[in-house]
Amino acid sequence: MTSLRTLKTISLGLMIALGLLAQSKTSHAQQLETITVAGGCFWCVEADFEKVSGVTEAVSGFAGGSVANPTYKQVVSGRTGHYEAVQITYDPSKVSAETLYDLFFRSVDPTDAGGQFCDRGDSYRTAIFASPDQKAAAEAAKAEAQADLGQTIVTPILDAAEFYPADGYHQDYYKQSGLILTRFGPKSKANAYKAYREACGRDARVKQLWGDAAPFAGS
Repeated sequence: MTSLRTLKTISLGLMIALGLLAQSKTSHAQQLETITVAGGCFWCVEADFEKVSGVTEAVSGFAGGSVANPTYKQVVSGRTGHYEAVQITYDPSKVSAETLYDLFFRSVDPTDAGGQFCDRGDSYRTAIFASPDQKAAAEAAKAEAQADLGQTIVTPILDAAEFYPADGYHQDYYKQSGLILTRFGPKSKANAYKAYREACGRDARVKQLWGDAAPFAGS
């Protein structure tokens, strides 16, 4: 009888431990939050923010337009009103929304209203899509960035909008090994991304604007 009671006690203890572990995982998952930003080419924004400690995922996609589930071709045509955007998921116990917005402003040219770097047109403009409880952090980061830069920042802080992930071809483009044909011959997507980023002048312009405060230039 004693051994049966002991077995039951052990089994109950294991069940409680497993329950607490599951609850802890659920609680942690519920603590993750997201912000959505548009900073020109979404490959670059995704690559930048996946380097940030506390960020668990960055997804390339589209926001701010009038068409549901737009394709990449539809968006870059300029007829849907969407921005190329990135949804960033992060752990607020490790990094704050305001810190992420600070990094965002210093990773783009927020003085350019016509696109970003070599990419021109509405879909490549900068923006922050903020929910009501995110707007204060976004506005504070914008004000600080403008004071630091000493130039007018044209990046708007817009109301939160539906985010549509881009197709798989565009996700994690900067680290994919699949071959594509470029004007320089066949290259892996990762190498094609590096060549594009350099040729587009993204890091050079960001470094020119922000100097040592540019968090990702040359990384």
